[in-house]
Amino acid sequence: MTKIESKIKHSNTDVLIIGAGPSGLMAATWLARTGVPFRIIDKRSNKIFSGQADGLQSRTLEVFQSFSGSTFDMRGLDSAWKMANHMNEFCFWSPDETGKLVRSSRIPDSIPGISRFQQIVIHQGYIEKWFDETIKTFSDGKSKVERPFLPISLDIDESKVEDKDAYAVKVLVKDLSKDAVADPEQFNSNVANGLYRQFEGDQDKFYTNIADIENDPNVKLDDYEVINCKYVLGADGAHSWVRKQLGIEVEGESTDFVWGVLDSVPITDFPDIRHRCAIHSVDSGSVMIIPRENDLVRLYIQLKEVPRDPSTTSGTSGANSKGRIDRSKITPELILKNAQDILKPFKFEIEDIEWFTGYQIGQRVSPKFDKFNRVFISGDACHTHSPKAGQGMNVSMMDTFNLGFKLALVCKGLAKFDILKTYESERIQVARELIAFDHKLSRLFSGKPMIPNSTVIQEGVDMDEFHRVFQKGGEFASGTTVNYGESSLIDLSATSPVDEDGRSFSLVATNIPVGRRLETTLIESQADGRVIHIVDRTLSDGRFRVLIFSGDVHTHPSNLKILDEFNTFFESNKHFGKKFTPVNAFDNSVIDVITIHGSRRHDVELFDFPEFTRPVDYKNRLDYWRLYTGVDTTYHQGDIDAYEAYGIDKKEGAIIVVRPDGYVAKVTGFNIRGLEDIDKYFNKFLIPQTTNVLTPKDKSSNDRDRFVKPLLAV
Repeated sequence: MTKIESKIKHSNTDVLIIGAGPSGLMAATWLARTGVPFRIIDKRSNKIFSGQADGLQSRTLEVFQSFSGSTFDMRGLDSAWKMANHMNEFCFWSPDETGKLVRSSRIPDSIPGISRFQQIVIHQGYIEKWFDETIKTFSDGKSKVERPFLPISLDIDESKVEDKDAYAVKVLVKDLSKDAVADPEQFNSNVANGLYRQFEGDQDKFYTNIADIENDPNVKLDDYEVINCKYVLGADGAHSWVRKQLGIEVEGESTDFVWGVLDSVPITDFPDIRHRCAIHSVDSGSVMIIPRENDLVRLYIQLKEVPRDPSTTSGTSGANSKGRIDRSKITPELILKNAQDILKPFKFEIEDIEWFTGYQIGQRVSPKFDKFNRVFISGDACHTHSPKAGQGMNVSMMDTFNLGFKLALVCKGLAKFDILKTYESERIQVARELIAFDHKLSRLFSGKPMIPNSTVIQEGVDMDEFHRVFQKGGEFASGTTVNYGESSLIDLSATSPVDEDGRSFSLVATNIPVGRRLETTLIESQADGRVIHIVDRTLSDGRFRVLIFSGDVHTHPSNLKILDEFNTFFESNKHFGKKFTPVNAFDNSVIDVITIHGSRRHDVELFDFPEFTRPVDYKNRLDYWRLYTGVDTTYHQGDIDAYEAYGIDKKEGAIIVVRPDGYVAKVTGFNIRGLEDIDKYFNKFLIPQTTNVLTPKDKSSNDRDRFVKPLLAV
């Protein structure tokens, strides 16, 4: 401990999140929802400017929905869906054989049927605000982003990293709220912009060396704090301070392609201004049009000529000779001039400029996402790329959506420390696929187009290839096709060989790829006939789900007898539900068992089924939401058939294990051996809770808020 640290206040927290962008906020949402102590700090004194990231992909919206239930709501989903601009059609424009700019094709902006949500666009400031409100709701007002806090030093005690209860990481931070800290540089522009954050080396000046603090007689000790942490997450951007403290160097390259971004209201006769468009001009560059909320349109514009600082070199591949970009010369006027040249012969002027920036295209990925499974990095700290496919904010949030529930399980003593290793193994593959996709797409986007049937220009980007890459990339860009491989949390035993799309299936559920997110389908409550999406019954609250598809018990009475055998299994103290749930906690507060039979609802009665499908709690209240039918003709939604959707036989049935993040972890048969296999699966990473005795629940207490409060192990 340094001299300054011995003189200032100390505090403890399970998880410290450094960086309150979307990736950090997603992690905070998980921890708030699961009741894990955490803090989240950010060096910005202000909320985000308009602009920055603006696209929400299908999977991200599914995740937002997964934090919303019938009695609580993640503010982002409903608000975003109502306020955002919905992307329906993508138009491609390129030169014809005469060099005239023409529309070459149209495609759906999102792949039809890939999700119940399509891509939408709305600026990042709204999204961060909704996260803030959700975190406040889930934490009962106890947690919020602390601004402006600057991390000064980070130390890992290697002697403690294997002790799951130890505060093995120490972070010295400074409260900047009493300092006269100016807003980030705006480069003499009166329009909000992101230029200050787009180029390497800019953010180092915001940090202070601890030696400088100790030698400064004017240091105010009250401004400093040592936060002792079990875990630290660095969600602090492309020039991540946390990553630098870990000594991790990103790998990749930059190009000499420079793009400007401009948010404004256009005045134009270009007919597709309210569609997403990719436009290649003959020799003036390219532009992507993103229509946004409130009449705004975002332009990603290739800048043909960009002023350089002759006294510098960029030090990056492909741009060494020209020197560092002079960002002070990137203005809305410069960006607009380039857009006008690209869009000729269409007229193009703008009003109501809200935001602009400039950036160089490059693709980089970190070779490591953690150190000792104690300090993690996520989002832009792990991977940087161009914004063409709308992946930056989305993939960043999915990083911590993957990590958050694992931290929660470990912090609450429910799971072994080793599950944290699966964060890097699962997400680094996604990052590499993202970089490869973006590398190809950005170069096709930035290159000069090949003119069809031209005898003058024979070289350039083949527009047909560009269309194919963009359409194929639509699946990846949606975020719905991520595959997680074999690990302690994904059991691919008894599945088919991986197909050309990377999927593995079980013979008993032939339409459910193991290792992918559970695609939704409709099911109907046995108790009241309400029809819901199955994923709305498997929300993000930290719990595993065991979905028992018991088949058609009316046509096959023997299936009901199997359920009776299951009841005996679940009454045993040795089964996975009781074994891994704290004593006196709700029986489904770690592993939630849900039965979905295959009979029509009116052919069976609620009390035909054994007690584990309709249990009672400590107040003798019956839980009606454990039993559903997957097959029926409903009053308002027509015919539903979850068995057909998932490829499950109505005689044989199946059992599906779903992780807390909605990914299918295991598929097995509908029999006692299947339950035993699931018990073996949980035994690999969950910790028995037989000695973890909670205070008995008070029958006289008022617990009507139990649906909003954390549900994990309570």
